[in-house]
Amino acid sequence: MAARRISTSLSRSLSASASASFLLSRGKNPSRGRGIYRFITATALEEPITPPVQISYTQHFINGKFVDAASGKTFPAYDPRTGEVIAHVAEGDTEDVNRAVAAARKAFDEGPWPKMSAYERSLIMLRFADLVDKHRDELAALESWNSGKPYEQSAKSELPSFARLFRYYAGWADKIHGLTVPADSNHYVQTLHEPIGVAGQIIPWNFPLIMLAWKVGPALACGNTIVLKSAEQTPLTALHAAKLFQEAGLPPGVLNVVSGYGPSAGAALASHMNVDKLAFTGSTETGKIILELAAKSNLKSVTLELGGKSPFIVCEDADVDKAVELAHHALFFNQGQCCCAGSRTYVHERVYDEFIEKAKARALRRVVGDPFKKGVEQGPQIDSDQFEKVLRYIRSGVESNATLECGGQRFGSKGYFIQPTVFSNVQDDMLIAQDEIFGPVQSILKFKNVDEVIRRSNSTRYGLAAGIFTRNLDTANTLSRALRVGTVWVNCFDVFDAAIPFGGYKMSGIGREKGIYSLNNYLQVKAIVTPLKNPAWL
Repeated sequence: MAARRISTSLSRSLSASASASFLLSRGKNPSRGRGIYRFITATALEEPITPPVQISYTQHFINGKFVDAASGKTFPAYDPRTGEVIAHVAEGDTEDVNRAVAAARKAFDEGPWPKMSAYERSLIMLRFADLVDKHRDELAALESWNSGKPYEQSAKSELPSFARLFRYYAGWADKIHGLTVPADSNHYVQTLHEPIGVAGQIIPWNFPLIMLAWKVGPALACGNTIVLKSAEQTPLTALHAAKLFQEAGLPPGVLNVVSGYGPSAGAALASHMNVDKLAFTGSTETGKIILELAAKSNLKSVTLELGGKSPFIVCEDADVDKAVELAHHALFFNQGQCCCAGSRTYVHERVYDEFIEKAKARALRRVVGDPFKKGVEQGPQIDSDQFEKVLRYIRSGVESNATLECGGQRFGSKGYFIQPTVFSNVQDDMLIAQDEIFGPVQSILKFKNVDEVIRRSNSTRYGLAAGIFTRNLDTANTLSRALRVGTVWVNCFDVFDAAIPFGGYKMSGIGREKGIYSLNNYLQVKAIVTPLKNPAWL
C-alpha cells in the first residue's frame, strides 16, 4: 500500500517490457548525436557480504504477543542485493486487522495506557530509546538487509535519528495541556486535549524505521493506541521494534504490528469502523484511495505524506562545486528513493555548462555496490518493480531528446542496482521532469531569472519541498516565500531535525509530521463550560 506506484502517464506512454538493454545497445542519444559518457563499473558484483544479524521476528505482533496470520499464510521478504528470499513473514488480511484493532480498542478503553500519568508514558518511551541504542547495530543491519540502503547510512544516521525522535516525543508527553479560555458571560471555560483513540498507521518501504518513529512517537506521547501496517517490502524492522517496546514495558495492545499487502491489510485498516485516526505515507495515487476508504467508513481523520517532485534551484552566484555536491546528495540519497528528493535541478544559464560537467563527474565517482561494504554510497533499488520502473523512465528521457550525460544502465548482473544517471537539456514537459521517478536519475534544467524559475518550480501537482543554493539573502527570501512547498532548504538539504515539521502543499499531502504540529494529528480538543455565580472577576 505504501509503495510508490508508476504514474498512469508513464504506463500509457512506455512499453512495460522496456529494460536496460535499450541503452546498452546505443552509444549515443539518437536525436542529438552526442556521445554518452560510459559509467565505468564491474560487470558483476562481488559475493554479497553476510549481514551480521539474525531474523528473529516474522509473525504479527498483536496484544503483546507474536502470532501467526489467521489464515496461516506468509509472504516472502527479499534481499534487494540479490533478489533472494531472506524470510517468510505472516501475511495479514482483514481478520488479522480485526484482531489488532480489537486489541488496540480494549487497550485504549480499558487498559492502563491512557490512564497512566504522562510522565509514566514518557519513561516507557525513553526506555525504548535506550534499547534502540543498545541494539543499534542489529537494527541497522536488518534495515539495510531488507531495504538495500547503505549500512553506514542506517547505523550512523538513521538509527540515531530513530532514537532521538522517541526521546523528543517522550519530552512532549507531559507538556500536552489545554487552556483556560475567558468568556464574555459568567462562565468558566477550559479546553482539554484528549487522545483521539485507536490510530491506524501505514508506513512506506524507503525509510521503515524513521517513518515508524514519525507516526508512533506522537501517537504514544498523546496517549493513543496503535495498529501499524508495515510495507510489504520491508516488514522486518517494525517487528523487531515491537519486541523492544515490549521489553521497555509498553502494555499489551498499545502497539500492534500487522504485516501484509495494501489491497488486503492496508485497505482493511483504512476502512475499519473502530479506527479513529489514520496516517499514511506513500504515493499520491494510493493516498487518494486511503482518503476515500476513510471517508466511506467512519469519516476518520487522515494525515497523508505523499509524493513530490522537488525543485533544487542553483542561482547564478552559487559556488558551483558546493552546489554540485549538495544537488548530488539531494537527488541520489537513499538510491533516489526519497519523497522530497531534489529531482528537478534548475541551474542558472550562466553556470549551467560548468554545473553539467561537474555533476556528471560527481555521478561517475559515486560508489555503487553492496550496502554492507564500507565506503559504498548507493545500494540497490528496493525491488524488481521499482528497478524496472526507473529504467523505463530513463528510456523515456532518451526518447524525449534529453541528453543522457552518464549512467542509464544496470549495474552488475544480479540484484536491483542502477548506475547513477544524469540528464541535461531536460524540458518541463518531459515525464522525467514531471513524474516522481523514485530512483537515481538527476534531471538538470536551465533557467534565466528568478521570476521564471518560481513559475516553473510551482507548475507541478506536487508541493513537498524545495532547495535553494545562493549567496544572496534577498534572493533566498524571495524564492523561499514564493515556492508553494512545505519545506524550503536554503544552502542545505534533507535536514530532518525532530522538531522541524514536515509535510506538503497540493497533492503532496495533508497535515504535518514531526515537531509540535504532529501532536495535533493525535488529539481531540474538548471545551468544558461551567456557570460562575457571583464571580469576583471574569
